[in-house]
Amino acid sequence: MQETEKIWMNGELVDWADAKVHVGVHGLHYGTGVFEGIRCYDTPKGPAVFRLDEHLRRLHNSAKLLYMQIPFSAEELKSACNEVIGANGLPECYLRPIAFYGYGELGVHARGNPVETVIMSWPWAPYLGEESLRTGIRAKISSWQRVSPNVVPHVSKATGVYLNSMLAVTEAVNAGYDEAILLTPEGTVADGSGENIFIVRDGVIYTPDLATGILPGITRDTVTQIAQDLGYAVIEKPIIRSDLYLADEVFMCGTAAEVTPLRSVDDHEIGVGEVTIEIQRAYLDTVRGKSERWSQWLDHVPQLART
Repeated sequence: MQETEKIWMNGELVDWADAKVHVGVHGLHYGTGVFEGIRCYDTPKGPAVFRLDEHLRRLHNSAKLLYMQIPFSAEELKSACNEVIGANGLPECYLRPIAFYGYGELGVHARGNPVETVIMSWPWAPYLGEESLRTGIRAKISSWQRVSPNVVPHVSKATGVYLNSMLAVTEAVNAGYDEAILLTPEGTVADGSGENIFIVRDGVIYTPDLATGILPGITRDTVTQIAQDLGYAVIEKPIIRSDLYLADEVFMCGTAAEVTPLRSVDDHEIGVGEVTIEIQRAYLDTVRGKSERWSQWLDHVPQLART
């Protein structure tokens, strides 16, 4: 992680090195926090954050599922995001808003503990690597199942839920792969460790439906809308592992990963297909302000706007 100048913390900008909490914070011990991953891209009109309102709305929804009340409205957090981007002067950056139960009681119940709210920003290249956007990645079906929605609500982008993802991706990387694919307890495809997943078969795009308990990805929604506008049918349905092996194309998407092709799954070679590249190109042109077709998703940073 590349350090930047400022972090927004509980309503004010502080120096990067001074953004600290006590080791007794509830969120550290029990994973009681929620977060978002958001990207700001450089565009011809200046830096713009992609789908900022939707990300901040999801942050508040995630908190509700953890019985957490974030002490800042979505609108206040939006201003804070722009403030920290402006303070760090980065035309492109990754934003990490996070809210977690802080220092107080250390019982499992977060009774009376304050909610700490922080926004970091730093430069971050594509999560799975620049080259992966062109050549694709190798993925492995994990032995770790995606946590069931009646065990922990994966619909909430909660910090503790990502232990499930960490185990899966660590297993995959240790085995020589780039990413993991998790299955549900019923054996259907859920998602990657930090991405949603799509397959292409005979020109039709399929993706697991939200009933599997997966995170309702904002990039997933973006890709779905772009694909439909480009003339593709996008169908939400249960997907089994053999569907991955027999697919014409498979790709993952997420704020950090953007749109990344899978060239193989469990050593079944798939390759990088034309549909994936078309959607990837449309997505990247949109977030960088090169296309006006979906420009409504860009939120320009007033502090760094170009005229």
